[in-house]
Parts: sequence; structure tokens; C-alpha cells
Amino acid sequence: MKFLKKTLYAWIDRLFLHGCTSYNSLDVRKSCRSKAQAREVFAANSIPHAEGKIFFSPWQAHRFAQQHGFPLVIKPNVSGFSRGSHFPIRNYRELWKAALMVKTWWPMSVVEKYLQGRNYRVLVGNGEIISVIRRYPPFVTGDGTASIGELIDRENQVRKDMGLYPVIHPIPKTRMIRRYLKKQGLSLASIPEENREIILFNRISLAPGGVVETLPADSLPPVNRTLFLRILKLFRANILGIDVIMEDGIETPWNEQKCIFLEVNSRPFTAMHDVPRYGKPEDLSAHFQRLDALEIDQRDIF
Repeated sequence: MKFLKKTLYAWIDRLFLHGCTSYNSLDVRKSCRSKAQAREVFAANSIPHAEGKIFFSPWQAHRFAQQHGFPLVIKPNVSGFSRGSHFPIRNYRELWKAALMVKTWWPMSVVEKYLQGRNYRVLVGNGEIISVIRRYPPFVTGDGTASIGELIDRENQVRKDMGLYPVIHPIPKTRMIRRYLKKQGLSLASIPEENREIILFNRISLAPGGVVETLPADSLPPVNRTLFLRILKLFRANILGIDVIMEDGIETPWNEQKCIFLEVNSRPFTAMHDVPRYGKPEDLSAHFQRLDALEIDQRDIF
């Protein structure tokens, strides 16, 4: 049985977790696998989180919308890299479409309130804040003369010149992107005015062309640092990637703004911290050297 578990984990690691760290024990990883588990810990410890519900039947999501209104988020209870997430959902038609499509990723799903704000990944380990990044959906900025398609080509060339590939992806001109532009009354041929920011897709994940910006770890006020380190201890983890949305920004104390903690990642994808589109690349090797020295219980078993 142990051999089978190792074989299964090696397959999952190769297929879905390439580039993700492995510094937590099996027990810790089990405690972080689902968004429901993170929500329970957040709720029990008065950590702000989105009000939501785990559902199997789309009718449960429908009833949640009737009670709480829009906008909402629907996502798989177990997933990573924003796979299968749908937001912002603003009406029942979008709700039902998302509630059905999300099942392709996981049978149990999450519906929760949506907060429009700034999206961050805070990497915490060794009892300290290792790295802070802000995550952006794919976007381009108009100059008044170039079409959106041309702006995408320019942005992809910049990313290539910066050496961001293959961790950061080029922005594709897929049907998915074209459909999202159409919702805004735009197309790849549209010419946005100067300084107008055009969001090309709603998700902040890397696959559709999302990017990251590194922020100085010392930009966090003490109350925010304390909360992130407290979450690390609550999960008894050596390292966590903590995802949070803050309405005013991570430089503002969390208790002076609207914010929601989304989930914790026990095998965070740390490669994106090395190749930011904005901000300075960080050398995190010293942190990982200390983590490498740890003896991790059952690190190769799922």
C-alpha cells in the first residue's frame, strides 16, 4: 500500500505539482487540501474570510445567491492555480453555468461572496515572511494607436526579453480571451485610448497570461506580519503560500479594511517569486536551504 501511495503521489506531482515545494509533512498537507478545511480554521480563529458554502447540487449555490446576492465566486473545493474558478458571477445565468462547469475539476464545490480588491500571495516559512507578491490577471495598456492584438504581441515580447518564460506564460489570443473582450464590447482589433487598462481575462493564474509583482516584505505593517505568522502556526506548517484579497492593499493594516483570506497552499509554487513582471527578482535560496535541512515526515506520500 505504501508503494502504491508513493507511486500515486509521484504521478500527481509530475502532472500537477511541477515546480511546487515539498517542505510539509503528510499530516500538514492533509489539513490544507481543501478550501473548506482552511475556512474552518479561519472561522475558528476569527480570521476574516468570505462567507460561503460547500455544495454538490447547483441548487444549493442558487439558494446561496438568493440569500446573499451577487457578485459571487464558484470554485472547486480542491484545486490549485485557480483551476476551475469562476468570478465575478453577477447573475443567475452565470451562476448556473459556473456551477455545472466547476464539476469537471472536483465533485464538491465552493460558492462564496466576491470581494473586489488586490490579490496577494504571501510566502511564509521558517517563522518569517519569505516573500510577498501581488498577482494580476492578463492585461495590456492602451497607447491610442495600437490594437489590443498588437499590444498583446508587444507585451509577450517584453516577457520574452525579460526571460520570464516558461514560468510566466505569454498572453494567448484564444477564444477564451476573445470571448472575455467581447463581454466588454471589445475585440483584438479594438484600439484602446492612451493609458486605458484592458483586462483580458478574469483569473489571476499564470496559464492565461497572469503576472506577478514582488513587494518588499518590510512593507507589511506589524499587525499584518503577525497575522500571517499566526496562520503558519495554526496549520503547524514549515511553509505556506497564503492567498488573501485586500480592498486597500497589503500595506494597510488588515483590521482597517475589508479583506478575505482565501486558502493556504501547503505545496506553494515558488518559481513565480523568481520571475516577476514587476518589482525586483528575489533570491530566496537562503530560506530554502534552511527548509532543505528539515526532516519531513512522509514527504513522498500523498
